[in-house]
Amino acid sequence: MRHVLGARCVKCGKEYDAVPGLTNCSCGGILDIVYDYDLIRSRLTKAQLAERQDHTMWRYRELLPVEENTPPTPLRVGWSPLYQAPRLASQLGLGKLYVKDDGQNPTASLKDRASAMAVAKALEAGAQVIACSSTGNAASSLAGNAAAAGLKTYIFVPSRAPKGKVAQLLTFGATVISVQGSYEETFELSKQAIDRWGWYNRNAAINPYLSEGKKTVALEIMEQLDWQVPDYVAISVGDGCTIAGLWKGLKDLYAIGFIDRLPRLISVQAEGCCPINRAIAENEPWHPMEENTLADSIAVGVPRNADKALMAIRESNGIVVNVSDQEILDAQQLLGRTCGVFGEPAGVTGTAGVRKLCQQGVLGCDDTVVSVVTGNGLKDVANAIRACGEPISIPSDMNQLLDAFAARGIQPE
Repeated sequence: MRHVLGARCVKCGKEYDAVPGLTNCSCGGILDIVYDYDLIRSRLTKAQLAERQDHTMWRYRELLPVEENTPPTPLRVGWSPLYQAPRLASQLGLGKLYVKDDGQNPTASLKDRASAMAVAKALEAGAQVIACSSTGNAASSLAGNAAAAGLKTYIFVPSRAPKGKVAQLLTFGATVISVQGSYEETFELSKQAIDRWGWYNRNAAINPYLSEGKKTVALEIMEQLDWQVPDYVAISVGDGCTIAGLWKGLKDLYAIGFIDRLPRLISVQAEGCCPINRAIAENEPWHPMEENTLADSIAVGVPRNADKALMAIRESNGIVVNVSDQEILDAQQLLGRTCGVFGEPAGVTGTAGVRKLCQQGVLGCDDTVVSVVTGNGLKDVANAIRACGEPISIPSDMNQLLDAFAARGIQPE
């Protein structure tokens, strides 16, 4: 990988060779992949990108830490749609709003980007087994991408993981361990098992390549906007890996001259579990929190990528906003009814934050915002029904239909 200079610890600055099995620094800090931007500028242009027919995350190979002969992973990951949302922008009082629907990835979440990268690096390392802990989406994305590549998986999830996600894991042939405890306890057990059996580690807090996969969402957004930089990019935040990856992708594009400025990030967390946002708001180190939110994918009380996430928010002069579970459910319904986008609770939390900032007057008619929907609503249908209500249920009788319409104030046109 001539375009990759190595890896550097975000805490102590120690440098490492970028080998496939790279993990944390000896000081415990998370590593960041370092690129030779001069070389990348000489190899990649906007015109070259525009001519490529590969509409997956692998169209950006010059900006990814993989060997030249490493094949792309089998599933079609990336190039999810970016919709302009004029109806929702008008309701919120925004100048322009774009919705990046990453629930359209193969296993229905943004985490496919990280898992595809993990599978590619596992194959480079000659691994046969790959494992991780997850609140749900990272698990299902790993299981699906690994299955397509012929790798065996061991997945550790907290027992509260939605059945839709667990069903994906089992369908993809993963060995699923449902841990009766918090995400932190789930993570610790997975770490012990990975150390014991030597499996390839897909945990975002351990494997620095995962942010490099996730950063492709930023590369796509900018290319889909014809390199016109929005004022803000909003995203839900759990362990911090996703917002860190988003920022890394934006900085990469700035470093190679593809964009002329950087947007501000909007970090959105649930009120019941917001250790990263609380640290920014209070200008203090982060502290663990309980995991009190229905948005399971971001219910991370001990964020493992907090250092990178905090750096991303601060470097971008970002905004932090916390939303209630009810505000999340309201955003789920709002996105569906104005944009036709079905997001799971954690997936729409970014949009809930944008809505709240508009209500507070922080965002307005002069602003252009991109909101990333990180997961599909079919992941958690129970909360979708909770957000929107039950359907009308009646016998096949017109009089009862009329009564039901009247009871709900429905006037058919």
